[in-house]
Amino acid sequence: QAHLVESGGGLVQAGGSLRLSCVASGGTFSIYGFSTYAMGWFRQAPGKEREFVAAVSRDGGNTDYSSSVKGRFIITRDNAKDTVYLQLNSLRPEDTAVYYCAARMAGAYGAAYELRSQYNDWGQGTQVTVSQ
Repeated sequence: QAHLVESGGGLVQAGGSLRLSCVASGGTFSIYGFSTYAMGWFRQAPGKEREFVAAVSRDGGNTDYSSSVKGRFIITRDNAKDTVYLQLNSLRPEDTAVYYCAARMAGAYGAAYELRSQYNDWGQGTQVTVSQ
């Protein structure tokens, strides 16, 4: 069975930074290889819908960000470690949410996906809390 496990969340003051990690293992990740998957990060704040944060293509060459995080967050991946990262900089209280990583087998080589419905596999999430 495929698994995505996030880590790196925590409590941080406004203006601070965190680095989230998401490791893929098992199931189709083992069969087809992590590098065949496009990856994304989403977040969900209390009482709100889960929203897109960032995405990266299977080779890491193409990235996409929501307007609310562009210029502050950076998504990268290390295919040798089956891991995708999200560097969170200049954090704001409104960034407080549970952050989820997601995976889908990529169609085009440079494709990065923004829609929740485009992803098949999800992690359990990691909590990020930003205080004033």
